[in-house]
Amino acid sequence: MKKIAIINQKGGTGKTTTAVNLGKGLADRGVDTLLIDVDPQGNLATWFGCKYERSLYHLLVDDENPGDCTVAIEEGLYLLPSDETTAQAEKILTGKTSRETILKRRLEGIDDYDAIILDCPPSLSLLNQNALVYAKSAYIPVSMDYLAMVGVKNIIKNIKRINDLLDHEVEVALVIPTFFDIRTNSSKEILETLKDHFDGKVTEPIRTNVRLSEAASYNQTIFEYAPGSHGAEDYEKLVERVIEDE
Repeated sequence: MKKIAIINQKGGTGKTTTAVNLGKGLADRGVDTLLIDVDPQGNLATWFGCKYERSLYHLLVDDENPGDCTVAIEEGLYLLPSDETTAQAEKILTGKTSRETILKRRLEGIDDYDAIILDCPPSLSLLNQNALVYAKSAYIPVSMDYLAMVGVKNIIKNIKRINDLLDHEVEVALVIPTFFDIRTNSSKEILETLKDHFDGKVTEPIRTNVRLSEAASYNQTIFEYAPGSHGAEDYEKLVERVIEDE
């Protein structure tokens, strides 16, 4: 089973957009995929416009069965949603023993999916630590600006610390350049810098494309909303890379 944390400590790098479209692309290829929203903003449920009764809060705090907290988006694509109660769950977990491994323990034994994708909040949080301890791979979306590069350095330090302290091996498997504008030198320079630092792990860039942001307002992925767009083309390449790499 693929267990992927999509993470960067800087906001606005395309984490949720990547989770949504990667999940849909995998599901379309016959890969049964569960999206887990680890972010209290709850953007995944908003994106898909889905209704739910239980959320990540109920899994973490009330020890509800994962299946009871999951909703079907479509055939092959499922969601374990979050909302503002997840922030309260994080406060409650802070007082627990082995608090960094609670999500891993709650999800132990799940084998209904071929891939689980965790959409992580932009922070150095206990929720992110739980996501990284559960995941096998970290995918880092990086927007083409200097602060996003700083976020990459911070998350790598955090991953190393978690691996060392908790005897866990989550690997930075892919670095995904986002908001790439071929017309600007800064985009090209940052892309080359990423390639220098992450030899072989940098994917084809996700080009700046207004259709990607518009899709959310229609509760659709880019493959449904604008299948002929650059955004759909770029995320299709990412899906292919993930299938090949894993």
